[in-house]
Amino acid sequence: MAPVVRLRVLNKIEWLTVNFEQISTLPLTGEWSGFYKLRVGDYRVIYEFDIENQLIIIARIGHRREIYQGG
Repeated sequence: MAPVVRLRVLNKIEWLTVNFEQISTLPLTGEWSGFYKLRVGDYRVIYEFDIENQLIIIARIGHRREIYQGG
């Protein structure tokens, strides 16, 4: 991943940590059931919430073409 893309992804994840209570997103289905996606251009961040511990757990980051393969 190019450094400029890496920075955009990191900034978007930081944005998510501040705004996660205000967004309404549907969970993914299939192999990624219970996880959510965050779009960053052509890249996706697959994550889940641990509400009890107030954590956002990043499961995977990758290009949208490849991110859902081999869950």
